Amino acid sequence: MENGNGCRAGQAVELRVKQLGEATLVPPAEETHRGLYFLSNLDQNIAVPVRTIYGFRSGPGDKQNFGEVIKNALSRVLVHYYPLAGRLTISPQGKLIVDCTGEGAVFVEAEANCRVEDIGDNTKPDPVTLGKLVYDIPGAKNILEIPPLVAQVTRFKCGGFVLGLCMNHCMFDGIGAMEFVNSWGETARGLPIKVPPFLDRSILKARHPPKIEFPHHEFAEIDDISNTSHLYDKEEMRYRSFCFDPDMLLRLKASAMEDGTLSKCTTFEALSGFVWKARTQALRMKPEQKTKLLFAVDGRSRFQPPLPAGYFGNGIVLTNSLTSAGELEEKPLSFAVNLVQEAVNMVSDAYMRSAVDYFEVSRARPSLTATLLITTWSRLSFHTTDFGWGDPIVSGPVALPEKEVILFLSHGNERKSINVLLGLPASAMDTFEHLMPHHF
Repeated sequence: MENGNGCRAGQAVELRVKQLGEATLVPPAEETHRGLYFLSNLDQNIAVPVRTIYGFRSGPGDKQNFGEVIKNALSRVLVHYYPLAGRLTISPQGKLIVDCTGEGAVFVEAEANCRVEDIGDNTKPDPVTLGKLVYDIPGAKNILEIPPLVAQVTRFKCGGFVLGLCMNHCMFDGIGAMEFVNSWGETARGLPIKVPPFLDRSILKARHPPKIEFPHHEFAEIDDISNTSHLYDKEEMRYRSFCFDPDMLLRLKASAMEDGTLSKCTTFEALSGFVWKARTQALRMKPEQKTKLLFAVDGRSRFQPPLPAGYFGNGIVLTNSLTSAGELEEKPLSFAVNLVQEAVNMVSDAYMRSAVDYFEVSRARPSLTATLLITTWSRLSFHTTDFGWGDPIVSGPVALPEKEVILFLSHGNERKSINVLLGLPASAMDTFEHLMPHHF
């Protein structure tokens, strides 16, 4: 959880939230296009609800109703982002598609028993506490029963408020979500939208006939010969946040390059290689256990031609590295970092179009057995969202989507530190903590 202060944080108070009135629907302020809206194959693979929160202080003498301002702005911004006012359904081809019904986004108001600052001390995803700030559709059994956009505004004792959002990842990736929320904020402040959405996703349609030109190991099923699933089943899950400040990140990069194998590496490559290696050790994988690293690369500028500005959809492509746990653990850090570099460099226009076509043929989902999936939010400026009350004093995810996922978030006032958020079985978390940089 991002709270804009130092890297360590205290204990949050017990949060109690009471819903005010019924959930309502907010349709677009004007009539919009109706009918079916195409989702690309890059959207199909990550159709999971993503829950985030943004907390704001009230201004001096502020008598405005946050809920009304945000609700009215939502109605106006949905004119531009009208698929978010529709509903997910399945196309005759068996794929996700949006039925642009114009029904609207779900909107709820609530009140809490404490100050916004009291939840800002929470530096780890906490689905139980923070989940109270995001509305859950009662009785929803699958994503088709959850509208693409659900918003909850919770007022706090201090006069501040939290906007809690549940948005389906198939509607956009982090960059697209950030552009939408920032457009919503601009609309609330009476400003024109800086980056209007580009809505036509058919530019990422599969080719006919499909052309699969690369091996797509991101979908490879791995045998769990180390029985790590047993560890998850029998032990309590622990969630921790590790802050890597600029000095630590420089030391990590130096450590990755000290044997001369690499001439350069990015912060992301060094940190990803280090975390993959440490997590593999912590889970006590057998040396011959295959292990996979997955992460998303932003393909917007890598497509030929590049995706248009404001592309509304997923412009990210999963790339991967595959090796054995033994090699990862025994070889120097440069080995893991080099694998990450190769995975980044693999992502070209041809690779991404091959991935789109691979899904067209296989309908495969990425397998997460013996896999680490790194999600990077450190380059996303969610912390600059302004609805008229300045930047958020707290922003971030409510929970990690899967046990295999590790999240990188930028941290601190200058965004130079990176918070690494993860969950592991208790014994593995103890080992992971000992492998952190303050121990070397």
